[in-house]
Amino acid sequence: MSKALTITALPYSPDPLGLFACLRARPGAVLLDSGRPIATGRFDIISSDPLATLEVALDGEANIEANIASGQLSPPAHLANDIFGLQQWLLDQLDIPDAPSELPFLGGLMGYWGYDLARHTAATPSLQASTVTLPQARLGLYDWCITLDHKTHQAWLIATAERREQVAGWLAEAPVQSTQALSFSPSFTLKGPFQAELSRDQYVERFDAVQRYIRAGDCYQINLAQRFYADYQGEEWQAYLQLRKATPTPFSGFMAWGDKAVLSLSPERFIQCRNREVETRPIKGTRPRGKTPEEDRALAEQLLCSAKDRAENVMIVDLLRNDLGRVCQPGTIRVPQLCQLESYPNVHHLVSVVRGTLAKAYSPLALLEAAFPGGSITGAPKIRAMQIIDELEPCQRSVYCGSLGYIDVRGSMDTSIAIRTMVAEAGRLHVWGGGGLVADSQADEEYAETLDKIRHLISALE
Repeated sequence: MSKALTITALPYSPDPLGLFACLRARPGAVLLDSGRPIATGRFDIISSDPLATLEVALDGEANIEANIASGQLSPPAHLANDIFGLQQWLLDQLDIPDAPSELPFLGGLMGYWGYDLARHTAATPSLQASTVTLPQARLGLYDWCITLDHKTHQAWLIATAERREQVAGWLAEAPVQSTQALSFSPSFTLKGPFQAELSRDQYVERFDAVQRYIRAGDCYQINLAQRFYADYQGEEWQAYLQLRKATPTPFSGFMAWGDKAVLSLSPERFIQCRNREVETRPIKGTRPRGKTPEEDRALAEQLLCSAKDRAENVMIVDLLRNDLGRVCQPGTIRVPQLCQLESYPNVHHLVSVVRGTLAKAYSPLALLEAAFPGGSITGAPKIRAMQIIDELEPCQRSVYCGSLGYIDVRGSMDTSIAIRTMVAEAGRLHVWGGGGLVADSQADEEYAETLDKIRHLISALE
């Protein structure tokens, strides 16, 4: 598959939506969207028509569908049950020259890794039904992309000569529309309001069970979530446009196929790896934005001064230091930012930063496997937390609390934590809201927090 890449400058746009709208109906179309970024967002990456697609079914069986003229890709038999090893093998099939470039993605894997994918590596089988039947992972092997850089205000088409001509043809068939024109399409509506899977009393019963586990010493913190759902008609892309307008975030993404789609508006980075330097940015601690500047400042100050929220955050920082320490060089793990306030259009968060240097013996995929799923959405200790989550939450999490992102052939990687994420399937939307529970958590406050985190998403569609 080795062919020389060309990097062609394109007209810059501060918004990727018009470009992606031209390509979204193509096979395997994917948008990794920095969502009108704040400090942590920089690049938008768009692609379609992957050379191959890897899906991991609900039962853990992996299947690779090749979309190339040379026929099927046949991985070695010993990788049949090694899901992350299979991803590395697929990535290795893309022989792209190591051209000097600061761009984040010159070709590689893009897609999502669902939360329940971790059950294979963590040996924690689920006892719950899968309400949503999306694959546990869906990843395309892409040899081209369009990248927008919102720091330098530049854009590029990165492709082989053959692909460059194809993409030019696709864009010519569907001229780029303005964001304003895209926003006025009425082709998405809900058939009714979102319904909660759990009543308030049922949530409190599960909250009480978590408190018993904490007192018994099973865990220090559990991230407990609840699911909401609503039926809809129309295009999932139009729903994404409405959601993005209501809540721009730096780690957003959209992909759709068949009757399924993932619409993610995540504010949280999971793991970034560039030049073997690793960063994770856990979020723990949330308050809604105030209706007036005075109320907003008071809520932000309340969060900054909350001993409980700082304790939650520090617990997860310690967990992630341990996760990264499994594959990073000894002595390189550090915490340059602890419990710093970051404000988004709908919420305030406490965000920490953990960094390290990836050891030479490990690949970025090995790093992802070692830390997956993110500690901020499990609890501590992680394996016991996952077991308790599975016992108490009435269905599997699907894409929610997994990751969206890319892994480049040169070793660059950036992934999100798939919170504030909707999953669409067969005319029904699913969205989850959750929060970390510790010993001094209060049931009413935690229940309200699960609603605060997704209220703006639900309101944007209702």
